[in-house]
Amino acid sequence: MHLELIIIAGLAAFGLATVVDTTTKLEANVGELFTYKIEPQLFNWTHQVISEQFRYRPSLKSYPDLPSWLRYMYSHEYHAGFLYGTPPKSIAGGHIHLDVVALNRQNYETRHVVISLFVAHKFPTPNVVQMKIDNLNWVHFMDPGRVENLRNIFRKDLWPGSKEDLSVIFMESAVNMGGRLPLRPQQREGVIVHVGSFAQFSPRLQELQEEVRPLYKLPTCTYKRTSVQKIFENVGFKLDWCAFKMVGVESPTEILYHSGKQNEEQQRQPIDRWMGISRDDVPVRNYIDEFAFAFAIPGVIFAILVGMLSAVLCFHHEKFSLHLDMSSTVQMVQCSDTKTAQPITTLKSLKDPNFLLDNTSIRSQSPNNSFYQLDCGTSVGGSLYARPKPPPYKGNNGLGVDI
Repeated sequence: MHLELIIIAGLAAFGLATVVDTTTKLEANVGELFTYKIEPQLFNWTHQVISEQFRYRPSLKSYPDLPSWLRYMYSHEYHAGFLYGTPPKSIAGGHIHLDVVALNRQNYETRHVVISLFVAHKFPTPNVVQMKIDNLNWVHFMDPGRVENLRNIFRKDLWPGSKEDLSVIFMESAVNMGGRLPLRPQQREGVIVHVGSFAQFSPRLQELQEEVRPLYKLPTCTYKRTSVQKIFENVGFKLDWCAFKMVGVESPTEILYHSGKQNEEQQRQPIDRWMGISRDDVPVRNYIDEFAFAFAIPGVIFAILVGMLSAVLCFHHEKFSLHLDMSSTVQMVQCSDTKTAQPITTLKSLKDPNFLLDNTSIRSQSPNNSFYQLDCGTSVGGSLYARPKPPPYKGNNGLGVDI
């Protein structure tokens, strides 16, 4: 698409485009919305063979772009281009010449027309009603019937005093004004519209503004319903009441235009000059206290955690050592003295290989003996081992001989 526009501009610059008509004259009023539809009939093209067959590029004569107040957009819904904008007071009484170059994408034929626009003088309307319509796009306000329906709502119901001079003074897409695109492509982008008149605001409009004033702090509120909701919905308009504002001579200063521009009266008001303070009056920041506060609390928490961890590790070490001492295999061997009849306890390890060799106190090998006899080594007499003797060993020779 950009390449096609470059081709159009190049052909127009070198005079290779066919000049169809140079006498198209239009008229616009200062402070009132101007719209113009660019379609194939303007270039004597009567029909369209393929989809999106024609492309247009308007610009100020001998310049590459349009004036700052004039905007051009192409509508895929209507298959046409549209010029729209509100002429400022500075160009009142003058003529503006526009070059419009068209490209036929089927055979790459180009045609060129010149539009002469006269800007008539008109006093700007001081009282303006601003609104945002969510269920329409900017191109829908190129329809004169829809614009007339909106004007009738104010002239016949909400603002009867504006019957004589009510007009649309501003129109722009909500997306171009900073709004977001809808989540679904089939939804409307929304359009911002201003209507103005010299008549004073009616009591009903003032009541409506007080009704929606608490909503000004919200960015959008499509869920809100007002007392005049049905009046707009009956003709196909769904308003965002957060953007409904009235700006006039007696309007409060917190209500501003959607376009961000202020009226001339506000611009002439004196602006208070800001007086700076001296360097000595600037407070000095104490970084020592901040560093101490920043390191003291983490340090105390770290010390507490280290102490708790050390206590847990020490307790676990003592418990583990006690478990190792108790797990060693030790057997108590009790010896009793035959003379004194006092038991003497000696610790003998069952894992010691010399345990049986050192016991020389076995008195008898007879299987009739029911106790081991061993010498404790601490007394003269012998003693009895307090455990029954195991049964005799039987060999594998099948004779059953006791060993």
